[in-house]
Amino acid sequence: MRRQKEKIHNLKQELQDTSDLIVHSFEYFNQEISLVYLQDICDAEKIKSDIIQPLMMCERESKYLLHLLSLTTSKEIQQNEDFQSLILDGNVLVFISNSIYSYKVLRIVNNNPEEATVEMSVQGPQKAFTQDLHTNIALIRKRYPSNKVMVEYQEVGTLSKTKIALLYDVDYADFKVLEELKKRLSKIDMDVIQAAGQLDNALTKGKIHLFPTIMITERPDRAVINLSQGKIVLLIDGTPFTLCLPAIFFDFMSSMDDMYHAFWVKKLMLVVRYAALLITLLLPALYIAITSFNPEILRSQLTLTIAGSRAGVPYPSFYEVIFMMLAVEMLIEASIRLPKAIGPTATTVGGLILGQAAQQAELVSSIMIIVTAFVAISNFTIPINAMSFAIRCIRYPLMLLASIFGLVGLVGGINEFVTVVFLPDQHVR
Repeated sequence: MRRQKEKIHNLKQELQDTSDLIVHSFEYFNQEISLVYLQDICDAEKIKSDIIQPLMMCERESKYLLHLLSLTTSKEIQQNEDFQSLILDGNVLVFISNSIYSYKVLRIVNNNPEEATVEMSVQGPQKAFTQDLHTNIALIRKRYPSNKVMVEYQEVGTLSKTKIALLYDVDYADFKVLEELKKRLSKIDMDVIQAAGQLDNALTKGKIHLFPTIMITERPDRAVINLSQGKIVLLIDGTPFTLCLPAIFFDFMSSMDDMYHAFWVKKLMLVVRYAALLITLLLPALYIAITSFNPEILRSQLTLTIAGSRAGVPYPSFYEVIFMMLAVEMLIEASIRLPKAIGPTATTVGGLILGQAAQQAELVSSIMIIVTAFVAISNFTIPINAMSFAIRCIRYPLMLLASIFGLVGLVGGINEFVTVVFLPDQHVR
């Protein structure tokens, strides 16, 4: 009994005598029994129903100890184990009969699936992942009831100790990729990891790249499809977003609705999506190249129309395009940061007023307003945000090349873009 009190006293000191550390001691079976747990992360009702109430009903100590061991996550622990880690992990420690038992009673928060808010689907499933790791694994197993699915648990973050789960189908997964992933996970040296994007950056740390190689998704149906294709799904506790790897360019251009629509509808949507990709990527640079260097490639009527709309603009087309593109980027960023109640209204009104005023003041041409609208709308047709952000970034080097070399610079930039995206190995060499 004295050793148990010393253990509890040492545990209090290790946890800085925090106010939410509960030490509940009482006498039963002619001896003192102590329960130690953190009240803010533990489920008090579960402690009461699974530990305290059965204690009052048991007539013999041996029967109660048998009940403790029969609990699903209960186990007897050794005197030299790390009690602090067990407490922080949501366990209640039961000190009884010179023995110590741990029982996991972690309070589950945000374990109800909600509707997907980032990757929308018209005909597909509407529910997204939750912020609870085990609930997310259950969602995947429900949609993919295969005995070949392997689940491996790890921890990342030296301070956060964030739990992650690696899911893969042993029949389809590439074990070289799996070993490389485990190797990179073991090398992660970060204090706190709370989001999928953080883990993505940690896995690709030291590699200079613009286009994503790991897909971040909130949809269980997309994760299941990736599992069936031999990819690895990485679930993170505390976030509704998961990682699917490895990913290629075509994965980022596919929507889950492509699987649920008819064949020709799917093909039409793919054509529209890739056409929008070309528009958002090339149209600003093409406008600069044509107006500043190569107007002869257009029909004379269209050339004169563009020249007439730019007659009052006092600076070259490059500055005109940069001004409007940066205005669009600011509107997009503002729409993300503003509260949902006023965000859409504020950005829509701001965009309309800005465009109208800039055109009337002859700071930009009316053709440029049309180009800006096309570019902004086209960028939002890319299904995965990570690729959408990458395309927005690559747009500016192409604009710079077009402003210096005209169409020749634009063609050279496109060639480099195709090499990086579709032939990455040749680009490295």
